[in-house]
Amino acid sequence: MNESKLSDLLAQVSAGILPADEALERLRTLPFVEAGQVLADTHRVIRQGFPEAVFAEGKTLAQTTDALTSLVVAHGCALATRVSLEAAGLLLRRFPAGVYDEVSRLYRIGQMQGAFTSAPVAVVCAGTSDLPVAEEAAQTLEFAGARVKRITDVGVAGLHRLLARLDELRSASIVIAIAGMEGALPSVLGGLVSAPVIAVPTSVGYGANFHGLSALLGMLNSCASGLTVVNIDNGFGAAMAALRVLNMRD
Repeated sequence: MNESKLSDLLAQVSAGILPADEALERLRTLPFVEAGQVLADTHRVIRQGFPEAVFAEGKTLAQTTDALTSLVVAHGCALATRVSLEAAGLLLRRFPAGVYDEVSRLYRIGQMQGAFTSAPVAVVCAGTSDLPVAEEAAQTLEFAGARVKRITDVGVAGLHRLLARLDELRSASIVIAIAGMEGALPSVLGGLVSAPVIAVPTSVGYGANFHGLSALLGMLNSCASGLTVVNIDNGFGAAMAALRVLNMRD
């Protein structure tokens, strides 16, 4: 149940259309639904503006399916992250209306109602090796009704590629900057745009990259003031941070 449905339910009770005991029965699903080993948080969209997403990595197929089923019943849509190709094939049989993206490893069933009026969020990645994380961020935003401008392969080793897109970057409502290696891209962007910059380190890089740790530390120590930094490879977390800002603006 989302905020719109809850408001409609209360209005029906107030108008005498719906008996109070029937409304109470419908509200028994709040704030969570138990399904197998899963407790689906069906109230999260009312509290935070975004429904619970299913982190599929490490879950059994039954656990993922139970969670998605509960969320679809509650909201009419659902999102699962870190879904393997094998699991996606099985989920498509259970939820044929779903869509799987091999790059981001997102499995989406429908999308949230409504759309943001803000300018697009720029999702910027340093190299094509960073695309899985970039697409996780971009498609999570699109699932929530936000517009996205993708800017790809503009790492600082060829700074002219980034500068050529500066007008687009400065017109964005928020910039999500994704980079591995030394993780310099968010610092450069932080010095070029006034919009909030959300930095995402990736595990892309050679040995001394330490699976993204060097990029993470570089971003945390950025000399561009005011960067927000999320965890390594956490495109979903970056999108959620952006959505909190968009929710406040809209």
